[in-house]
Amino acid sequence: MFNNKSILITGGTGSFGKCCIKTILERYSPKRLIVFSRDELKQYEMQQEFNEPCMRYFLGDVRDAERLKQAMRSVNYVIHAAALKQVPAAEYNPMECIKTNINGAENVIKAAIDNGVEKVIALSTDKAANPINLYGATKLVSDKLFVAGNNIAGGQNTRFAVVRYGNVVGSRGSVVPFFKKLIAEGVKEMPVTDLRMTRFWITLPQGVEFVLQSFQRMYGGEIFVPKIPSSRISDLAEAIGPNFPIKVIGIRPGEKLHEIMCPNDDSHLTLEFADHYVIRPSITFTTPIDYSTNAVGEKGYCVEEGFEYNSGTNPQVLTVKELQEMI
Repeated sequence: MFNNKSILITGGTGSFGKCCIKTILERYSPKRLIVFSRDELKQYEMQQEFNEPCMRYFLGDVRDAERLKQAMRSVNYVIHAAALKQVPAAEYNPMECIKTNINGAENVIKAAIDNGVEKVIALSTDKAANPINLYGATKLVSDKLFVAGNNIAGGQNTRFAVVRYGNVVGSRGSVVPFFKKLIAEGVKEMPVTDLRMTRFWITLPQGVEFVLQSFQRMYGGEIFVPKIPSSRISDLAEAIGPNFPIKVIGIRPGEKLHEIMCPNDDSHLTLEFADHYVIRPSITFTTPIDYSTNAVGEKGYCVEEGFEYNSGTNPQVLTVKELQEMI
């Protein structure tokens, strides 16, 4: 579906953007593949790796509505990956996080509608479900904005959906490279916040694959959630640093013991498919949509009342050996 199409990725120089661009170039022949981001050095470095004729590099910030509107001219599909993601930084700099994650989302929606973009998928996070930190709260607002964007579009054909998943193995700023860095620096103990803590895990290629599949599956208004494994953080520490003693340092501000991707409060809206869940919109669109059968014909079924997709109760749990293989 991406052959001879123009695709724009906000935050395109990030871990997801690079993997997504590599995948699209390997599988499809896009007309234009646009990287939209604010860091000129990262764009310069990326151009050394991805310099195909279809590539375009646009300097800009999602906070800048006019620049986004220019960048989306004649674009067919948008992947919105730009965000401020660091939980402690968001707690300390709340207004900056709001400007990027909420105001930036609004700008993306308006620019897409104004330019007649066909489909937009926004990347979300497990921290947006029942959020307790500012980052998660801003991403929940962003999710709500993108779902509502299908109504805001009115008579336009632009459709919006959201993809929500957990921690990405090895992405910049995540715990895996942090643990590896500590070992390289010669630490004697592995710092773990709480021995009970669990997290959802997905690899970058899996995340990209799920987003690309969601473009085909979407009608507009869905929050797509992949079925992915969980692990205890203590097992992850053991997988990266076998035989290292663990030092419990306590939960940081804004952290949870377990993460949620489908809250039980949304169980009446949640559909289970073979390899993913869909949270239907709680608002009514002008044209009724039957989300139980998606756009590629896959059938979903309502989950039980009170169902919650929680990293602590997830039946898919990675062993230490499986974590080592994934890392």
